[in-house]
Amino acid sequence: MAVNMNVQESLVIGDSDLLVHQVQGEWDTKNSKIFPYLYHVQELRKRFTKIEFRHVPRIQNEFIDALDTFSSMIKHPDKNYIDPIPVRIHNQPVYYAYVEEEADGKPWFHDIKRYLSKG
Repeated sequence: MAVNMNVQESLVIGDSDLLVHQVQGEWDTKNSKIFPYLYHVQELRKRFTKIEFRHVPRIQNEFIDALDTFSSMIKHPDKNYIDPIPVRIHNQPVYYAYVEEEADGKPWFHDIKRYLSKG
């Protein structure tokens, strides 16, 4: 898609350290199944004025995984265009699963349990 859109510079981020180093030519490839993939990537590299491959460990990939899931849910009539998604980065952690103790001393699910049992 980047080639078709005439993108000249690209940063490719991968979570496979092995593949990133193989694509960069730093490590040899012993698995013959990977040769066609590497050849194709080398051919695509020629179409960019600048392309960088970077390894990001999977543990640091949570944000990317979330964006990937989110983008797979978006339907757009023009398949070659994706509406930009504004992303804000905060300096403090967010406690998304934090539940304070109820003032009445009962557990957080008390009302839900009562509703399910009595309607």
